[in-house]
Amino acid sequence: MNATPSRDALWPPLPLEAWSDTCATLHMWTQIVGKIRLTQTTWTNHSWHVTLYVTSTGLTTSPIPYGTRTFEIAFDFVAHELRVRTSDGGHGRVPLEPQSVATFYRRLMEVMTALGVPVGIYAKPNEVADGIPFAEDEVHRAYDADYANRFWRVLVQTDRVLKRFRARFTGKCSPVHFFWGAPDLAVTRFSGRPAPMHPGGVPNLPDRVVREAYSHEVSSVGFWPGGGAITYPAFYAYAYPEPSGFAAAPVSPPGAFYSTDMKEFILPYEVVRTAASPDDALLAFAQSTYEAAADLGHWDRGALERREGAP
Repeated sequence: MNATPSRDALWPPLPLEAWSDTCATLHMWTQIVGKIRLTQTTWTNHSWHVTLYVTSTGLTTSPIPYGTRTFEIAFDFVAHELRVRTSDGGHGRVPLEPQSVATFYRRLMEVMTALGVPVGIYAKPNEVADGIPFAEDEVHRAYDADYANRFWRVLVQTDRVLKRFRARFTGKCSPVHFFWGAPDLAVTRFSGRPAPMHPGGVPNLPDRVVREAYSHEVSSVGFWPGGGAITYPAFYAYAYPEPSGFAAAPVSPPGAFYSTDMKEFILPYEVVRTAASPDDALLAFAQSTYEAAADLGHWDRGALERREGAP
């Protein structure tokens, strides 16, 4: 019988300063893979067609159509390789190791061509100021396998808990999915009402994409490894449009706060990781920030919510 995993095995330390170079490189690698899915997949509301999904070893695109065939691209942060598999039995791999974004991009495109599923993408980063074209990016080249694995383990636990939170809602709700733009793992609930036009202004992302993503009122919660004004990994929650009084709303657990820089509630990952029950701490944050958005925004909660059922 396997021993119960330790706290650090389930919710490992993930100080951004210890793996920031790897994080930046991995961000670009996930953008390349995500753009392949974007190019080949029919547009779905709020850009849900571009996301990746957490797996038992990493992240996957899920099956992507290619004519009458499909293919799937998966990051494996246990074996540290990227695998491409096609519905007719083809398979290829790119090792996950220290290498530039340009090298990773070239290797992956060579594998795609060899498998008979070549795909052309918009080969520049989105949501990144002054992004370097993938084929020219020799700057980002770090890969610390231990920290890549830690990041994935955090995603596994977050995905599991957020799926519990998602199950409490009967209204329109996104999957729990990984957006490679930020990058972040998120789940978003919708009130069902249209929202005012979003101002846009996200670096290297067309305003029309942002406005379609926020065409309706939302309450969103997620995790990202940190950056900018938040120099550590954190959970976040926001509402669009932000209702009056949202920033001052009481939320749980202790340690959560409203960031005037981010216009979001922030819960440092370390608070969750070291809590007596990380699951309860994260669920409390998700629930209390949603209730702030829904109550202050006058959502019809009675029509949108359900009791959490047993597995």
